[in-house]
Amino acid sequence: MSEAPKKLLVIAHSPSPNTRKLRDALLAGAQSVTGVRVTCHAPLETQADAVLDCDGILLSTPENLGYMSGALKDFFDRIYYPCLEQTQGLPYALQVRAGQDGAGTVAAVERIVTGLRWKPVQAALVCQGKFQPAFLEQCRELGETFATALDMGVI
Repeated sequence: MSEAPKKLLVIAHSPSPNTRKLRDALLAGAQSVTGVRVTCHAPLETQADAVLDCDGILLSTPENLGYMSGALKDFFDRIYYPCLEQTQGLPYALQVRAGQDGAGTVAAVERIVTGLRWKPVQAALVCQGKFQPAFLEQCRELGETFATALDMGVI
């Protein structure tokens, strides 16, 4: 009897062509791992049950005025209490598309996920400054690495 595939949930706010390219690169990397079922939702369309049903979560947001997008904040506001007790230890990673330094965005997300007691699997990937093609490879690698670790049971 084979084990059910692990479930990776990608929550990506991608309002611009460049943030959509980054989301697509994250997804391409994650979906290259055959033992993981990957689903992607926009933050405003995601309910707590999607988080409760996943084995890991990958968050992607643009930096807006030195903070996470309002859509990602809304996601956290809606899922926080329904997920607080049941998702402790959930592995997560964060990708930020930052026009500035991304520090405020990373700090804000980390405060919330610390309260949820989610477990970071690596430091945040901050794609900083003018858009560069290298960002796409970094996002693809993040998606693939996260999914591989989930599939292997490392996280």
